[in-house]
Amino acid sequence: MTITSPHNEKLKLVHRLGRRRSREREGLFVGEGEDLLAAARAAGADPVELLTAAGEGLGGTEVEPSLLARVSTLGSGTRAIGIFRQRWATSPVTPCVYLQGISDPGNVGAIVRTASALIGGSVALGPDCADPFGPRAVRASMGAVFAEPLVRAGVEETPQPRVGLVAHGGDSLDRLEGAATICLGAEREGLPGEVADACDIRVTIPLRKGAESLNVAAAAAIALHEISSRGAGEGDG
Repeated sequence: MTITSPHNEKLKLVHRLGRRRSREREGLFVGEGEDLLAAARAAGADPVELLTAAGEGLGGTEVEPSLLARVSTLGSGTRAIGIFRQRWATSPVTPCVYLQGISDPGNVGAIVRTASALIGGSVALGPDCADPFGPRAVRASMGAVFAEPLVRAGVEETPQPRVGLVAHGGDSLDRLEGAATICLGAEREGLPGEVADACDIRVTIPLRKGAESLNVAAAAAIALHEISSRGAGEGDG
């Protein structure tokens, strides 16, 4: 049977899951597009609901294409929308990336993608972070949210030693060697005082004269590549 009514409950659920409060209440989130669905399945995450454009032969429940496009967050619409269960780890493992105050979902998703590609381990999300299961974060992660263990945690719960990435005045990136946790804060405000105080070392990425700072996702990529190249790479689980 093809869904032809905009009042269908499955379409209403997709719409509701565009709101963070609904995602947190229901423990679900949406992944759009065939590439994300493939990434989910590769990570062993099957959708609890799969809605696909009628006539495309993609399986799941077929939906009139115009209705599927109406609930899509992609500008060009999509041929497939999956609804997935959120998966949270119980505690951080080494190597760990700790985020606090990073409110841009694109940056959160990009950091999750980079962590998954370079070091594994886990990504711990502290206060005031964007939802890693929001639409923009999921897209920016390119499916890494299905494979990279995510955990809600305070900085004090992360493995030691901890290294804080700061814009100015820190040590060289050589000090990243042996770090169990790397801590990142918002671009403008930087690391909150309590996070900086919980770090054993602070490091700074050297920039050209006159440059103020890097995008936090770019800074994370540089730091995590440095850790990976120094052999900190494989996570514990």
